[in-house]
Amino acid sequence: MTTIQKVPNGSARPEGGAASTAAPLRRRPARRRSGQWAAWAFLAPVVIYLVVFYAFPLYRNIELSVRDYTVRSFVMGDAPFVGLDNYLKVIQNPTFAPALIHTALFTVASIVFQFTIGMALAVFFHQNFRLSATLRALFLVPWLLPLIVSASTWSWMLNSESGVVNALLHAVGAAPVNWLTSPDWALTSVIIANIWIGIPFNLVILYSGLQNVSADLYEAASLDGANAWQKFWRITFPLLRPVSAITILLGLIYTLKVFDIIWIMTRGGPGTASTTLSTWSYQLGFASTLPDFSPAAAVGNILIVIALIFGLVYIRTQRKQDIA
Repeated sequence: MTTIQKVPNGSARPEGGAASTAAPLRRRPARRRSGQWAAWAFLAPVVIYLVVFYAFPLYRNIELSVRDYTVRSFVMGDAPFVGLDNYLKVIQNPTFAPALIHTALFTVASIVFQFTIGMALAVFFHQNFRLSATLRALFLVPWLLPLIVSASTWSWMLNSESGVVNALLHAVGAAPVNWLTSPDWALTSVIIANIWIGIPFNLVILYSGLQNVSADLYEAASLDGANAWQKFWRITFPLLRPVSAITILLGLIYTLKVFDIIWIMTRGGPGTASTTLSTWSYQLGFASTLPDFSPAAAVGNILIVIALIFGLVYIRTQRKQDIA
């Protein structure tokens, strides 16, 4: 039962009305603030991770590249500001052009063969024949092995004196090849090894994409008399285009920064025959008694810019496809 309370101006109002309306108004801001704090609490680990492992290293790398760091100034922190001089120094270096060309050749050849072979294997295993799952698991072995193990294995196989590959060439009467010590073959050798390592990644992603393609489309194409190539070109390839695009982009970014395989197999040699931007950056910064930290950071930033450009091209292409 509601009681009536007199107010000074003579009007009356329910005694419990003010409390019943004011309490929800007080609770709503409190709930909103608690929800905001909870959202920030969940977001904080991600922000901290991005700042510590991405933003700060990127800032530090940029700061290194615009100052003239030596071993002494790196410790004391009194490196003078030189602006873009380190970038000019890197671009004018005789090693820059070969390293850039080798990076492009290494990246393009690896991506083309990895994607092509991975696509062929994905379509092959999509038939779901007996032992399909077992063979797919075996193809994942190169991807699961540590890179140092894979690169060391290939280095042993391609050894000029005791390698398995030259032993096979000798068995068929062919002349041995100096895979790792010849300027004509060193880059090709590391490309072959990188292709072998990257095929499983393409296989897994493209095979997953094939799972979303309806079997009814293939059955309808078969009724229309389409052969295997027509099914692939008219159905499989167009429907895998979004998955293919992200696969190529991820492979491109990863391949641009490949260092382990090349360094273990050839150390960028002989000379600069297999030197890429990533190995050159390491050589400048760590592989000499008098390291050039600032030029090494500049080379690393050039790699980041190249990867960023390809990422922006991918985003722009995807937006155009979404609008179309």
